[in-house]
Amino acid sequence: MKIHIVLHEPEIPSNTGNIGRTCVAAGADLHLIEPLGFHLSEKAIRRSGMDYWDKLTVSRYLDYEDFLKRNPGIKIYYATTKARKTYADVRYEDGCFIMFGKESAGIPEEILSQHPEECIRIPMGDEIRSLNLSNSVAVILYEALRQNGFSDLEKKGKMRNGAW
Repeated sequence: MKIHIVLHEPEIPSNTGNIGRTCVAAGADLHLIEPLGFHLSEKAIRRSGMDYWDKLTVSRYLDYEDFLKRNPGIKIYYATTKARKTYADVRYEDGCFIMFGKESAGIPEEILSQHPEECIRIPMGDEIRSLNLSNSVAVILYEALRQNGFSDLEKKGKMRNGAW
């Protein structure tokens, strides 16, 4: 099972580092659509991604059009607070892409309006505008993996001393 996580113009390096680490744990690839609000060499990315960043498959794109051109015919789900469907209402298929927008503004509405049936949201109370980007990625990515039986991931825990 391969899931692709797409960050559209991410702004905060520690979020991207955390998301990269989550992608490594989940066996997902990370796609970054520029402009980025930071340099990938920043210490904040290395700190939050720890020593996992070199194990991550990362692709960078000049813009959304470049992303579409280099990935023709893909299935994309667009995570947004503006969607009618929740992230649990869809069935994630092998090879699908899940896109998340920048921290300050989300995915541009001109993109969302072209794909209303592929837009998904995380339910939350009215008191909050949105969840942290790295938390949102983790919630939706692990739902996709759960739906597919966590294929290709370790299915049981183990103690450091090898018990269990």
